[in-house]
Amino acid sequence: MSSPSHYNAPCAPTAAQSVPGATNLGTTSGAAPTKSGLYDEHENQLLNVNTARHNHVNNGSASSAPGPGLLSKYTANDLEMPWWWRTRSLNAPSPFQQFGPCGRIMKNSAMVMQIQDPASQRLTWYKPPLTVLVIKKKDSQVLLPFVQLVEWLVQEKNMVVWVESAVLEDKLLRDDVKLEQESAKFRQVHEYYTGVRSRFQALREKLVTFKDGRDDLTDRIDFIVCLGGDGTLLYASQLFQQSVPPVMAFYLGSLGFLTPFQCDNFQEQVTNVLEGHAALTLRSRLRCSIHRKGERRRESLQQASNNLLKPSLQSQYGYGPMGNSNSNNNCNLSSSNNSILVLNEVVINRGPSPYLSNIDIFLDGKYITSVQGDGLIVSTPTGSTAYAAAAGASMIHPSVPAILVTPICPHSLSFRPIVVPAGVELKISISPDSRNTSRVSFDGRNDQELNHGDSLRVTTSIYPVPSICSQDQISDWFDSLAEGLHWNVRKRQKCLDELSDLTTSSSEDTLDEFDNLKIYDA
Repeated sequence: MSSPSHYNAPCAPTAAQSVPGATNLGTTSGAAPTKSGLYDEHENQLLNVNTARHNHVNNGSASSAPGPGLLSKYTANDLEMPWWWRTRSLNAPSPFQQFGPCGRIMKNSAMVMQIQDPASQRLTWYKPPLTVLVIKKKDSQVLLPFVQLVEWLVQEKNMVVWVESAVLEDKLLRDDVKLEQESAKFRQVHEYYTGVRSRFQALREKLVTFKDGRDDLTDRIDFIVCLGGDGTLLYASQLFQQSVPPVMAFYLGSLGFLTPFQCDNFQEQVTNVLEGHAALTLRSRLRCSIHRKGERRRESLQQASNNLLKPSLQSQYGYGPMGNSNSNNNCNLSSSNNSILVLNEVVINRGPSPYLSNIDIFLDGKYITSVQGDGLIVSTPTGSTAYAAAAGASMIHPSVPAILVTPICPHSLSFRPIVVPAGVELKISISPDSRNTSRVSFDGRNDQELNHGDSLRVTTSIYPVPSICSQDQISDWFDSLAEGLHWNVRKRQKCLDELSDLTTSSSEDTLDEFDNLKIYDA
């Protein structure tokens, strides 16, 4: 089993990355050790290994490379051989940075984020999953696979199935539809799905429904199944603004870049996942929040009133608690305490304005550059193959901890897309001398205006989306590149054996063929 990896990021350790009812096989069983205990334990292991290697080399029984002699002398339990024999880290060959005899990275739990080696991320259940959420896209072609899956989960697996309340209102799944008021094409389709509708009516009372925006699904769902395209996975990510259950996505859409499973043998595939035989891809998300200019002014006034005014005078002058104030702004992201998590990207654009956008970018509070163009894309590695790739950004594997910053049609020949480390905070604001405001959208939803003085804060969330792999992380991603985007698809160059006719022909034959071509053209 490979060792965990580390990278520097200004956020808390990702203990909250666990998903409901599931863990990773690479994590240590039992109670999680503290930060200092974790580092001390690992350093002692490395110290024992280095001491053993030193004694072993002094005895002259082995070369500098580890060999069977050392393995036979020191057992794996004593030396924790996986840490020395083969280690993986994002920064260096050793997950514990030490530079020479004296230099090392300063221990600071607030500045270190522990992540696992992506190759060792596999799903396991510490208790059997009982609740499954089935999300389907609005398409009549998905009705039959949807009913088959729900019927199998309820009758064969005895699981509690959650569906969106809009599914029960689907006219193709209801018998009380007034067909005389519908079109002839709808009546034909409605009749075609008579058998599917009767099977669904037998399961209707056993389903649990929810409504988006009204019901909170946090810690209620053990497992998610998506039937459709990439939009269904984005919708599932939007439903869970904290910890996300494992997601199994079936390809029933147009592109299918994020949906690696096929519905032909869903029984076998779902059974393997429920038994814990599946690899995971932890798709990082971005935490976005909008800070309005008026709210910052009110916060400063509130702080000043708390320091200068008595409680009795605070209510008199209207400087009460922020939570009791009546705001005219209905935006659910216009507060430092409210945020939204996006899986693909957050886009800042000029909207309907004819003028160029003028956007300032700050990285961890430091001014970086200004964007003059149609806008800016801040995306995750998962979103690198979406809008960012269309705008000229590189395609990044979803296991790479990074944030992509891609300009949209920049009015500069030298402005290229950049990749910054995961965990940094990006601040995006409208330049004071900008001619117009901008629009901001999150995974194509919640479009709203960004005015002068407002700022958008973007950083990496500690709640990724655990996407279940059909094969493994590498195979699934490159298969999606080849099949979905036709990456590096072209006619292969012929080998020399296939061109033997040119090598055996004489110069006269070649000239004759050339003359014939000229006559044919004439």
